[in-house]
Amino acid sequence: MSLDELIARFDVDDPAFIADPYPVLDELREATPIFWNEAAGHWTLTRFSDVQEALRDRRLGRSYSHLYSHASLGRPEPDARWAAFQQHERWSLLCLEPPDHTRIRRLVAKVFTPRAVAAMRPALEGFADELLDTCRARGEFELLRDYAQPYSVAVICSMLGVPRADTQLLLDWSHAIVKMYELSTTDAVRSAANTAAAEYIEYTKALIADKRRAPDGLLISELVRVEDEGDTLTEDEIVSTTMVLVEAGHEATVNTLGNGMRAIMRHPGSWQRVVSGDVPARVAVEEMLRWDPPLHLFERWVLEEGVEIAGQRLEIGQEVAMLFGAAQRDPRRFDDARRFDIGRGDTAHIGFGGGIHFCVGAPLARQEIEVSVAGLAARFPALEMVAEPTYEPNFVIRGLTALRLRG
Repeated sequence: MSLDELIARFDVDDPAFIADPYPVLDELREATPIFWNEAAGHWTLTRFSDVQEALRDRRLGRSYSHLYSHASLGRPEPDARWAAFQQHERWSLLCLEPPDHTRIRRLVAKVFTPRAVAAMRPALEGFADELLDTCRARGEFELLRDYAQPYSVAVICSMLGVPRADTQLLLDWSHAIVKMYELSTTDAVRSAANTAAAEYIEYTKALIADKRRAPDGLLISELVRVEDEGDTLTEDEIVSTTMVLVEAGHEATVNTLGNGMRAIMRHPGSWQRVVSGDVPARVAVEEMLRWDPPLHLFERWVLEEGVEIAGQRLEIGQEVAMLFGAAQRDPRRFDDARRFDIGRGDTAHIGFGGGIHFCVGAPLARQEIEVSVAGLAARFPALEMVAEPTYEPNFVIRGLTALRLRG
């Protein structure tokens, strides 16, 4: 098969590809470290070392607007129809470059400290216990609907200081907004994402006003008051910061649990290694993040002359996409990379990105998943899948539609 034929099989609208993209990703990775994706208009990296290099290379950035105009790079202006979506991510840590990124991350880090994350563990265990006890009483349950989604949103709302009664609002907004990041979307999807972003902005600004009047010591309240050498966060910056925590934190946790538990259930002996304590839950988390990751593609823009990756010279204004799903199964980096090994425990994967945009919430996400896996193992030593699940029709953010289990 020619490389062009192989690239044509990288079709994010093909249900068969979405159901199992790994055979195509494996073939692409072994055929070439980089290829031009005509449909998306970007260079695409397939191998771990090149993806890791791109994540760390400061000549690449998540945005170019701090250096260049859209016109100077021959790109269209942002579509005014989706102004609310653009506003909600304007100050997102995922979309910024220094000096704005440096300033905002420094302020967020003063609040989102390792000590603060560790202090959340009793709350995480409490949410997990409440939901998992209900699942045990049922005997058969759907992991995403009955546990992972309400658990993740409860954690985020507790952390932010959002009333728990509003968790469904955040869940719905997040689900609508993240569809905007897929390679293939429709105007109906974009419109729904824009509406959700507008509603979230209005909601969060009202919440910020409440926290100014009555501080509660939780994350939004602390973001309102945080200061460093006279520097503070603006209202718009707080909105973007909280939204990225909701979107990235919720989607990553839920999909890692779903994808990871499916992998464990499909590999005989894996669950018993966790249940017996042979593989601690905190170790199992790493292979769940590597083998079937919740994020399959992340992009960077070329910001300087002279950038060359995987032997390909790149021009200013070109976009580079990194295929995490291909890179995480690269045999050049991982021994027996296609094999799911629950005890592998390799923490140097790229499930949380890398470089200055390494996920600020990684310690919390790891703790959430660890608590969940430990809670499941304690209650369901004989856990099994009721039926083979299907995946949502998305590529960039990979997750199941449902996962029915019984124990």
